[in-house]
Amino acid sequence: MINFQSDVPAAYDRSKAYIRHTPLEHSPYLSRLIDGNVYLKLDNIQKTGSFKFRGAISKMTSLTKEEQANGVVTASTGNHGAACSLAMSLLGLKGKIVVPEIVHKNKVENIINFGGEVEYFGDDCIRAEERAQEISKETGATYISPYNDPAIVCGQGTMGYEIYKDLSEIDSVFISVGGGGLIAGVGGYLKSVNPNIKMIGVSPKNSCVMYESIKAGKQLDLPSEDTLSDGTAGGVELGSITFELCQNIIDDFILVSEDEIAEGIRTGVEKHHQLIEGAAGTAIAGFMKMKDELKGQTVVVVMCGGNISPEVLKSIL
Repeated sequence: MINFQSDVPAAYDRSKAYIRHTPLEHSPYLSRLIDGNVYLKLDNIQKTGSFKFRGAISKMTSLTKEEQANGVVTASTGNHGAACSLAMSLLGLKGKIVVPEIVHKNKVENIINFGGEVEYFGDDCIRAEERAQEISKETGATYISPYNDPAIVCGQGTMGYEIYKDLSEIDSVFISVGGGGLIAGVGGYLKSVNPNIKMIGVSPKNSCVMYESIKAGKQLDLPSEDTLSDGTAGGVELGSITFELCQNIIDDFILVSEDEIAEGIRTGVEKHHQLIEGAAGTAIAGFMKMKDELKGQTVVVVMCGGNISPEVLKSIL
């Protein structure tokens, strides 16, 4: 299905003119906690403030000339919508981002600022997604999934490609998990070049559908509660390619509380001067929970995004 060793470098070659090669920054504070070396992969400063841009540009640059001419469509109120909006603008593709009518206007403004056309539809994200897929069938526009697509997964894998270029000796990598596209791409590539690298998934207790699905050995449709890690919140599309990939790639899976996520965000801001969102705080929280088992290791913690609202940040700080 995906040959990570060849497909991820191919996605990188297609995308490198557009994506930002983000820094792998050494953390003296976290390193001291484990008597080892901890690095933060700063994709919070990726274009659009999130790793999602990697997947969006990878998918859109993989389309044929004819497919590009037919345009693209997606549904999202968050990082994926902003990422698709910018990718469409940079490549000159026509298309739409469908958002539910109840969406916060700041999120829509963010999408519009990157150049995308927005259509309002329905009262929740599921209805908006159904509408986007309907537009795809009616117009021939390519539907851009947030994670359930090999080109998207390999696009997220370009982060793993960069990590390995910058640091080849790695013991463990911590990544927050929602739909599983990021850990599947990064972990798939890193394990293809070094199968001994441990991939550790982290999810909020309030929304841990992938965790529960892997535990049950089958995909589950479960409710989610509100979480600071809104970038990983919600269910996983049934039949998603990421489920089996995550089953094979994730070596350890940790759940964290809202208080632990808040502390993770504070650590990013106060100790590293990095503006990070809840999903990145989740990865730090997972590291903190496991730190006693990581003595002497070389560890990478992925800062997957920096899109946090001023109100949420203020309440945490």
